[in-house]
Amino acid sequence: MKTKIKICGLTRPQDVEAVNAARPDYIGFVFAKSRRRLTPQQAITLKRQLDPEIQSVGVFVNPSLETVLDITSRDILDIVQLHGDEPPAFAERVRRETGCPVVKAFRIRGEESLEALKAYNQADYLLLDTYNKNAYGGTGRAFNWALLRGNTSGKPFFLAGGLNIENIETAIRTVQPYGVDISSGVETDGRKDPGKIEEIIKKIRRFDQ
Repeated sequence: MKTKIKICGLTRPQDVEAVNAARPDYIGFVFAKSRRRLTPQQAITLKRQLDPEIQSVGVFVNPSLETVLDITSRDILDIVQLHGDEPPAFAERVRRETGCPVVKAFRIRGEESLEALKAYNQADYLLLDTYNKNAYGGTGRAFNWALLRGNTSGKPFFLAGGLNIENIETAIRTVQPYGVDISSGVETDGRKDPGKIEEIIKKIRRFDQ
């Protein structure tokens, strides 16, 4: 199965140029507190430059429903990603009222983290990231992928957390995710690096063959 690729945290026109050339399946615009945070207007500008075949994902952390509805009403997003502590009922409302598929992120700390996955049926996809008590994502660190052998949620999931050119093949081989979510692993000095984006996407595509 072809591994889906998401490049998250685009902030500049040159980031969009890089993904348009390298052709991931998804990109992420961050609307939560982060050094990669965008305003809706910034996201609109970038979305206009984005190849329409690449789907855009909006990343939110514990947002109000009004915030999500406002941003999705502007034709910026194809998918909504909830990366905080949003309850299942909130995800269901987002799905129903926006018409967008929902990705629900979980921060994996140990076996107990996997129990929450099984109980969360209101998302279309899961995203499994590294637990950090001080951050909801973007830590640049991987977790123990072996834990996911016990993932019986049955939902397609994205693997996130510390993925880079050195470990991406091992990650896909070990976890066999629906997709991979890469952010800091394709950056140099905190900015998206076109060369790294192209290199890791080519490596994943070769590995899939």
